[in-house]
Amino acid sequence: MKISTFFISALLGLSTTYAQKKAAADQRPNIILVMVDDLGYSDIGAYGSEIKTPNIDQLASEGIRFREFYNNSICAPTRASLITGQYPHKAGVGYFNVNLGLPAYQGYLNKESLTFGEVLRGAGYSTLLSGKWHVGNDSLAWPNQRGFDHFYGFINGASNYFDLGKYGKGPKVELVEDNKRINLPADKYLTDEITDHAITFIEEQSKTPKPFFLYLAFNAPHWPLQAHEADIAKYKGRYSIGWDSLRQERLQKQKAIGIANPKQALAPRDPDVALWENVPYDEKLLWERKMEIYAAMVDRVDQNIGKLREKLKALKKDENTVIIFISDNGAQGGYAGSSPRKPQRNTGPAGSAGSYVYQDQPWAYVSNTPHSAYKNNMHEGGISAPFIAWFPKQIKAGTIVKGTGHLIDLAPTFYDLAKATYPATSNGIKTNALPGRSLVPVLTGKAEEVDRGGEPIFWERAGNRAVRNGKWKIVSTYPAYKWELYDLETDRGETSDISATRTDIVNELSADYVRWAERTGVVEYDKIKPKTPIGAQAPRPDRRPPTF
Repeated sequence: MKISTFFISALLGLSTTYAQKKAAADQRPNIILVMVDDLGYSDIGAYGSEIKTPNIDQLASEGIRFREFYNNSICAPTRASLITGQYPHKAGVGYFNVNLGLPAYQGYLNKESLTFGEVLRGAGYSTLLSGKWHVGNDSLAWPNQRGFDHFYGFINGASNYFDLGKYGKGPKVELVEDNKRINLPADKYLTDEITDHAITFIEEQSKTPKPFFLYLAFNAPHWPLQAHEADIAKYKGRYSIGWDSLRQERLQKQKAIGIANPKQALAPRDPDVALWENVPYDEKLLWERKMEIYAAMVDRVDQNIGKLREKLKALKKDENTVIIFISDNGAQGGYAGSSPRKPQRNTGPAGSAGSYVYQDQPWAYVSNTPHSAYKNNMHEGGISAPFIAWFPKQIKAGTIVKGTGHLIDLAPTFYDLAKATYPATSNGIKTNALPGRSLVPVLTGKAEEVDRGGEPIFWERAGNRAVRNGKWKIVSTYPAYKWELYDLETDRGETSDISATRTDIVNELSADYVRWAERTGVVEYDKIKPKTPIGAQAPRPDRRPPTF
């Protein structure tokens, strides 16, 4: 009996030692994906902005930036592609998080499209999400049900940042934490809380031997514009130069740092935006206040990214963590917002808990510098976002490349970094194949842009369509079905439509689009258009001053 006990103890000891060595040998990187909401292409310092974003800029200076990185132009379809690696229709969110009665438009992620939470958890990662979900309201489609070990945030598409304030009462900020409904405390600011919960998740996870994947999905600077007064004060007077001068200022900075090609044509001036010099003085003060709040919201995101990085360093996890920063779409045009919903009545000054103001088109026109159009449009201003990746072990500092990446490329990139296998079947269901490409060759300096083997990138949302292949891009805006054609190599500002002279290119790319639409489940928008469309542009031609 003593001998048997000895051998059992010895075997248990060997087993424990083996397990410890195995855990210690797992050197796969932690992965943090940061997504911000409605941030324009030029709204951070590393892409030409005057807004103070030193922490994000440090990631850029120590990592890589893409001049060209694409999203799907609006919240829910972007998140569907991001989370699953699929085109949004293939994932079930071809329109928005509302059900239009067809599989491609069911409004929540289907089971055939695995989330990066599901795949990475299956590969041995802890999976964490803090922030905005927006790809399924039913509790069966919430994050904890789709592969995330922990979730804190909100399920729908927008939220107030303060719950209560001294200027009156607003609606409760409804949140969810690991399937339990909660409310934001009255003295908290949502951007801070999203970060603090992410940090708590990481602290708890650090007690395990597993690597982690964190999806940090800020809702800032999405409307309503609400910020800490101390942050707003930093920008007092900065926007008195107006949107026309600021747009030129940002463009010159973009050229100086190498984000914009010196020969790149600037998008034409938006005719719906009044000349700053023609805006009455009292109205200018109101417009300036809006942009001061917007800048403060971006500034606070940057502060929180700095706080997160400090925690990673304290936990000695910073050197083996990949950080990627993107935005879900371009800044939002439309004087009433690109949604038919009416703004709630303001019960306090702009920026406070009781306010419900928007950035509005004139400043969004600056945010998307140097591109044309806005959120929900397939011109470059609607689908172009900053892309920054930081991982000193593999990414050379200070790199700027063309890139030409898309949201569908991020899931394959994460699986590549994590050495995770995307399964052909899951729970007896055949999974959708991944259409994207890993960005690792570009991130590690082996390529300047993504090699798609001749396969174009495609877009469709609410009748707005586009195809990009190499330097060529065709685009059409609903309700028109005429294709425009641009050579993005020389004209990323989309100033010169050459469709009439290059019908061969238009025909080739439009044929590619038809084939893609058929295999992806895209339906002609007029056949499924809801009575109250979400995302319809609502410009205000009389240019009345904003309501404060």
